[in-house]
Amino acid sequence: MNLSFSQILKCALVAMLLLATKTGFGGEQPLKILTSFYPMYVMTLNIVGDTPGVSVECLTEPIIGCLHDYQLTPANLKTLATANIFVINGAGMEAFIQKAVAGSPNLKVIDASRGIKLVFEGNPHLWVSLGGAIEQTRNIASGLAKADPAHAAAYESNAAKYVEKIEALKNEMHAALDGLKHREIVTFHEAFPYFASEFNLKIAAVIEREPGSEPSAGELAKTIQVIRKNKVKALFAEPQYPAKSAAIIERETGIPVSILDPAVTGPRDPAQARDSYLLAMRKNQNVLQKALQD
Repeated sequence: MNLSFSQILKCALVAMLLLATKTGFGGEQPLKILTSFYPMYVMTLNIVGDTPGVSVECLTEPIIGCLHDYQLTPANLKTLATANIFVINGAGMEAFIQKAVAGSPNLKVIDASRGIKLVFEGNPHLWVSLGGAIEQTRNIASGLAKADPAHAAAYESNAAKYVEKIEALKNEMHAALDGLKHREIVTFHEAFPYFASEFNLKIAAVIEREPGSEPSAGELAKTIQVIRKNKVKALFAEPQYPAKSAAIIERETGIPVSILDPAVTGPRDPAQARDSYLLAMRKNQNVLQKALQD
């Protein structure tokens, strides 16, 4: 069968359109979602679930922790170049984002903190609050639904199920913590203001504001004075931020150091990672109950 030039051109355009459709998000071409660090990885895993053709990876190692001063590596840039979507915490956590986006012009960035009011100015640790984690989960789901409309229903359904789990745990934690008589705590690293606000805990002092920056002798003495003055019963370090000063304060005040986990590290395997946030927060509940009991 002989075709005219216009017919051949028309067939070619149709073929190109079909190819573009197949290689778009939600088509036959796999969709790669990259997350900046562990909390975003866990949320996104729960939102994506078992959606076919969609993979979720974490840009940084799941032992890195918060990304305040993180510097992109050549391997990171290579990974970013292969991703379709990049999920970030936002609110100033990922200082490297401009460089990342500049190097990957086709990368769709989803900011999990978009539209969420930062009650504690300059503090991006929204996910440590269960309410914050709920808002961020919904933001990510909304962003994924817009970027990949073919799977929008799955993302929204999975997000709703995960939010239900977080809300149930939040209610459980309120029931366990709201009646505690002692509410003053001292923490290492400024990861817990949103969490403390959510459960009506008072952070009397933050000893080490950033990992690797030990307080001076004068700052330690002042902190010890605050602990004694406020009759603080609980001192909390984080598993990701061991501090040498904890032993000094424990010795001087007689207050044991407990561990509160901001859920920034954990297993990489998706099957284990999906529940890691819930497990960390439930463990925090048990730690607080024990440390703040009469």
